Amino acid sequence: MKKTLDRRDFMRVLAGAGALIATSQLPMLADDRSAPGSTEAGPGNSPATQDGDKKRGMMQDKPEVFPERGRFERLTICYATEEIGLKKPFSVLHISDTHLTAAYPHENQKKLTLNERRTRTFGGRQEEALRDSLAWAKQHVDYVVHTGDLIDWQSEANFDLVRKYFGESMTGSMGNHEFTSDMWLSDPKEEHTEEYKDYSREKLQGVYPFDISLQSQVVNGVNFITMDDVYGYVTKQQVKRFRKEVRKGLPIVLCLHVPLYTDNIWRATYRYWMAESKMESGELPQVTSDFKRQLEDPVTRDFLEYLKKEPLLKCILAGHQHISVEDQFSPTCREYVTGSNFLFHGREVMFI
Repeated sequence: MKKTLDRRDFMRVLAGAGALIATSQLPMLADDRSAPGSTEAGPGNSPATQDGDKKRGMMQDKPEVFPERGRFERLTICYATEEIGLKKPFSVLHISDTHLTAAYPHENQKKLTLNERRTRTFGGRQEEALRDSLAWAKQHVDYVVHTGDLIDWQSEANFDLVRKYFGESMTGSMGNHEFTSDMWLSDPKEEHTEEYKDYSREKLQGVYPFDISLQSQVVNGVNFITMDDVYGYVTKQQVKRFRKEVRKGLPIVLCLHVPLYTDNIWRATYRYWMAESKMESGELPQVTSDFKRQLEDPVTRDFLEYLKKEPLLKCILAGHQHISVEDQFSPTCREYVTGSNFLFHGREVMFI
């Protein structure tokens, strides 16, 4: 059983961290915009891109985006407060979906193709957004949690960035893109199954400094539990481990990549991704994808019904949908879905 840690102990036990790392331990590189490995000099950009960034002033103290405003004003930070009845309050920056798209020149053509196309898709400022988020966190909150899709697909360069940020700056959970080898170029073709995860599970576990299936960490008397639900379901073994954590009798914050959908979270998801016009009805839109799997997979369906009745569950943090939305999950639990970090989004949650 893991011991309860205070803020000073986190960096010494990354392997035991389930969702958070103390911002007091964030390295100075989070404040150094010209440090090696930053967006300006990182593996995610080609030399041509780096040269162009330098010409546009990216290496200067002032940011290119809104240069006459405060540095952090380009961050979109939502705020929430969770009343748990703590003796000592603390705060968390929740970020998700950074989608780093790095590849080294020596990597194969699939990786180089994805580097070019997906960097264009996400705007090329993903690592810059992550660094700004961590720098903001160092000044404003106590801990950082990242709920998956830190990387967009597997590559040597992306894995080096995982080691850099999870190893020095934060920790968190897996996303579905963590398990993606080469996206639409993958061989074998990507499938949303445990069998597909097995192709890279051991490799990923060697890169990420936490148990990628389920991990717990007690912070100021609150049990932060991270679970892999990247394809919309959980396994029997995960449920068994979660119930063991419940027996500790502590308030629980559950950290996931895919939201545990409520009707209203699904409405927001549908309106953002699938609605082609204004909504004409208040009826629940057609349920598809991860929400459908949550409703139809027996293990997951039973787990959700159990969670809705578990009084120790106080908060859920999730990402995946690239939107910021929240809803009441159960009588004791509020769920927060946080927008995409590659667009400089995040949410501060204060626990009191």
